[in-house]
Amino acid sequence: MHTLNFPLIDPHIHQWDPYSTPHAAAFAVKLLGQRPFLLDKMVRLVKPKDLIETVGLTEHITRPYLPQDYKNDLQHYAVEQVVHIEASWAKHKGKGVVGETEFIESLPFNEDTVKLGGIVATADPCDSNFKKILKLHQKASKRLRGIRRMAAFHEDKGVHNWTDTPHLYTQKKFLKGFEQLAQHNLSFDAWVYSQQIADVIELAKIFPETSIVLDHLGTPAGLFGKVGQNTGLSKTARENIFYQWQEDIAELSTLPNVYTKMSGLFMPVLGHQFYKNKQLASKQQIIDLVAPLILHALESFGTYRVMFASNFPMDRVNTSLVNIIDAFSDIVMQYDENALEKVFHHNAKQFYRL
Repeated sequence: MHTLNFPLIDPHIHQWDPYSTPHAAAFAVKLLGQRPFLLDKMVRLVKPKDLIETVGLTEHITRPYLPQDYKNDLQHYAVEQVVHIEASWAKHKGKGVVGETEFIESLPFNEDTVKLGGIVATADPCDSNFKKILKLHQKASKRLRGIRRMAAFHEDKGVHNWTDTPHLYTQKKFLKGFEQLAQHNLSFDAWVYSQQIADVIELAKIFPETSIVLDHLGTPAGLFGKVGQNTGLSKTARENIFYQWQEDIAELSTLPNVYTKMSGLFMPVLGHQFYKNKQLASKQQIIDLVAPLILHALESFGTYRVMFASNFPMDRVNTSLVNIIDAFSDIVMQYDENALEKVFHHNAKQFYRL
């Protein structure tokens, strides 16, 4: 057991407020926000089942999550600065996405809560106005550091797809727009399910001058239990998911412009059942489950291209932020005690130019 004797950087948090911004659940929240039981029923009625199962509990998408909420989740841990990552802003067509950047800049990030170091906004490289949208994001915030366009798509119809295009990152139109990122000195956050890591490999090879970070170690859906209709059904199926993930991570790590975040490992889509049992994973349970993933990422990418990130509040359904930091730091310490500051501070600072 140890404590981090330095303030960390958290390069992956989400902020939202369904009461005051475009939000997928805004109507339901305004109607039933004071009646949580009915609100939960309504959201489950109107939203697709695969989405509900991906987020786990509806309260995590219907309740505001703002700087003070994150500060409360940190408890005794000190954070030097955070990076907000786009959070499915409901006005996602064209220039509408710039509203999220403006919203984040308006929030009370300060010495009483936490410092905002950077923003990773969203925009669609397939949009003919992509270049203009990037400029509007930059105008809205001097903290803009990158773009995320989610491409997580699963062949299992019961696993939620975050795009309509199975191989978005390899589409000709996407690649054409993607050229703009290097020209605007912006990085790219890639989020896919693990069977799509090959698409990130192809993208990174085409654009070696663009810094890319693989979010959430590539999200091996079903690795810890059944999700969707038939993913992770058996021990053999789960072992196959892990072996394929290991191979793809090792190959991706050979590309020097790619980093990865050890984050998002307690989202329900990985097959965790803690939230269904009204439990939070303990520090030891976290270590037992995800140490093989984190150790393989460190072995593959080295200690300079792996960064800790919380993905809060999305992982909050299955465990606490303190338990995650406690467990992840113990795993890194086990691998290399000299890597702690790199993984929990320096690498994110360097990647996002904070």
